[in-house]
Amino acid sequence: MNLDDIKQLIPHREPFLWLDEVILQSNEGLVATKYIDPNLELFKGHYPNVPILPGVIQCEACFQAAAVFMAKQHPPGEGRVPVVTRQNETRFRRIVRPGETITIEIKLTEQLANAFFFTGKVSVEGQVAVRLEFAVADAPLPE
Repeated sequence: MNLDDIKQLIPHREPFLWLDEVILQSNEGLVATKYIDPNLELFKGHYPNVPILPGVIQCEACFQAAAVFMAKQHPPGEGRVPVVTRQNETRFRRIVRPGETITIEIKLTEQLANAFFFTGKVSVEGQVAVRLEFAVADAPLPE
């Protein structure tokens, strides 16, 4: 699944779209990638002399991967969008630097009505950068 396919499934757009492609999908989860462009505007302010990708952006990549999974497995109703409702047990293990490609893995652990519970992992060349647990709900668009 390429970038255009992803944009058809979720409302996120540049400069806040943190997936480039989905390389594997199943009924249990999916795996996606994102190249971290050294020219991203955020690196001008997030440690300008030693730029690193903020941990919250790594988590956001997992949230967006979950939104793609939900859209493929359980398309939202009209006027509804995926919204993060919980984040637990987040552990940062490795710094992500400009020019690296992250691999984003999410797995569905449970579904209760319109709430989906996931585990997520971001890694670079097999080294874990972050692990987390989180929930995403199919929610109405704000007015």
